[in-house]
Amino acid sequence: MPVMASLPATLVELSLSCRNLHDMDTFSKSDPMCVFFIKEFGQQNYREIGRTEIIWNNLNPDFVKKFPVHYFFEERQHLKFQVYDVDSKSHDLSKHDFLGEMECTLGEIVSSGTFKKNLTGKDIRKGSIIAVNSEELSSCKEEITMQFSAKKLDKKDFFGKSDPFLVFYRCNEDGRSVTSVTGHS
Repeated sequence: MPVMASLPATLVELSLSCRNLHDMDTFSKSDPMCVFFIKEFGQQNYREIGRTEIIWNNLNPDFVKKFPVHYFFEERQHLKFQVYDVDSKSHDLSKHDFLGEMECTLGEIVSSGTFKKNLTGKDIRKGSIIAVNSEELSSCKEEITMQFSAKKLDKKDFFGKSDPFLVFYRCNEDGRSVTSVTGHS
């Protein structure tokens, strides 16, 4: 009976942020979203893995959505990240303004912890940066339940009522703080 050798691999989680994005909107700031692609081993084309949430009116987004990826030590895994200014509810990327892209390998990201690179593309403003953080996921799946409440919060909106929210940060093993969950009331 043949024995199948497994490739040495680990599961890593990628988190994304951008800085100094181009403002494509006239009366507000861009509404960025990042699309994540992988080129499978032996393939010519990239395959879409997923999309982040849209961060409204923000040129320096820290995306909350994380992407778990198997990192194969012996394999060169090509990745591509494209950033768009979302202009409609359409799923078709051609309906949105292209803010730039970045290509790299998963090995580059894992070896640097935080991998930063300029976004490129036709007519792309210089200085727009994407940062990709990687963190190895452990098999620990401990769970905690918490309940929060607040009273007599300051009214921050001129018209209507405030829309308070709570942001949780967690500290990685290397000491970096990462946004884990953003909750709206």
